[in-house]
Amino acid sequence: MHSLPYLTLDKDVRQVRQSDVNAFAAQIRGGVLSPADGTYDEARKVWNASVDRRPALIARCLSDSDVPVAVRFAAAHRMLLSVRGGGHHIAGNAVAEGGLMLDLSGMRTISIDAAKRTARVGPGALLGDLDAASQAHGLATPLGINSTTGVAGLTLGGGFGWLTRRHGMTIDNLLNATVVTPDGAARVVSATSEPDLFWALRGGGGNFGVVTSFEFRLHPVGPEVYAGLVVYPFAQARQVLRAWRDFTAGTPDELSVWTVLRKAPALPFLPASAHGTDVVIFPLVYSGDVEAGKHVAASVLTFGDPIAAALGPTPYTAFQTAFDPLLTPGARNYWKSNNFNTLTDAALELMMASAAESPGPECEIFVAQLGGAMARVKPGATAFVGRDARYIMNVHGRWSDANDDERVRAWARQAFADAAPHATGSGYVNFLTDDEAERVAASYGTNYERLRAVKHRFDPHNLFRMNLNIAPDGASAFWASR
Repeated sequence: MHSLPYLTLDKDVRQVRQSDVNAFAAQIRGGVLSPADGTYDEARKVWNASVDRRPALIARCLSDSDVPVAVRFAAAHRMLLSVRGGGHHIAGNAVAEGGLMLDLSGMRTISIDAAKRTARVGPGALLGDLDAASQAHGLATPLGINSTTGVAGLTLGGGFGWLTRRHGMTIDNLLNATVVTPDGAARVVSATSEPDLFWALRGGGGNFGVVTSFEFRLHPVGPEVYAGLVVYPFAQARQVLRAWRDFTAGTPDELSVWTVLRKAPALPFLPASAHGTDVVIFPLVYSGDVEAGKHVAASVLTFGDPIAAALGPTPYTAFQTAFDPLLTPGARNYWKSNNFNTLTDAALELMMASAAESPGPECEIFVAQLGGAMARVKPGATAFVGRDARYIMNVHGRWSDANDDERVRAWARQAFADAAPHATGSGYVNFLTDDEAERVAASYGTNYERLRAVKHRFDPHNLFRMNLNIAPDGASAFWASR
């Protein structure tokens, strides 16, 4: 009788009978792929091309009923299990080498209730899907800044973007969710139904089950916001970064101003002479009244002598896709991230020094301005604990040639290490790579032990371990490393 080899949760190799695989596949609407199928290689790709893993099986779930079947199949065989929504996480945990990958990318249904200002979102939906559907009604919820990111992964790790200072994090706007736990049960969780699990889902990542539906609160936004970019030469970096740091200490919640240190892409509003040169870019969004935004944001033009600026009324959905060309799938990526509650002169100097040593034209260091509504939520209210992070720095290594892997990663690690003494010590789990398991506990701080207890209650055998793993309470660190 034919059988298929696979990896167990303990990374042992076992065999599953082909007849069992066939019976399983018959219950999954989108079918089940194996390495012999012609579409297998395309289905296993994720955003980060550094991730090249080969699952034993890929279950292409198309309905809520598919997911419990797949979870039970994995649990019954103790099969290593991963979950793919948008497939955008830097660590590539969407793909389980030798295991079962639950591919939810086909579950992209979105339903907007404009009267109640809510959105019901499927687990395969991308940020661009939700932005487009909600903006059709002049509404939005805080999301990230790249439209091809998956809503599910972004939410489970916390979620921040241009609207976070005004309306909180993505998790702060999550009203309820339907989650399939390791026993195959589908549970609707909220502040009043399974509140501990709901608490854990809001920042605890994919540690507790597979979310098949999210309901979000929406807010009036746009359809136009005051937004754009101001670009300065790197020679003015010290002056303009200090001015930005001082300015952002007192900005209204409606305004978010970030900074990016990199080589200038060939943006149409930049003179050709600036293309490829080292620059400091200030992207900004004012989500309130457009005229008020023009007045408040004018200060960004006075930090120094800008090369060029492109500011004005902009459709919110357009600015949400503005950085997509710099974040297309298919490149190799490696990130290192620090949280800061203040940015000292020394920290800024170290960031400038690291940016000056950038190993390639696609590499960058960006710093997001946070605070505002995000900071007014108590650290214990959700699993996400880093409410004191007024800034998050992400060192983004991005390149194409595998021969450059170690060189670019070494640069990112060094930039992170140099800035770390000035940072909080915690991290944002959506930015952690697959070699940063030791940072998980620190990233959850005082919430970590409660998360372990919830993990023990709902996933005591750590079925959901292909993530930034939280070991069940009472288990050793062995759980997280297997």
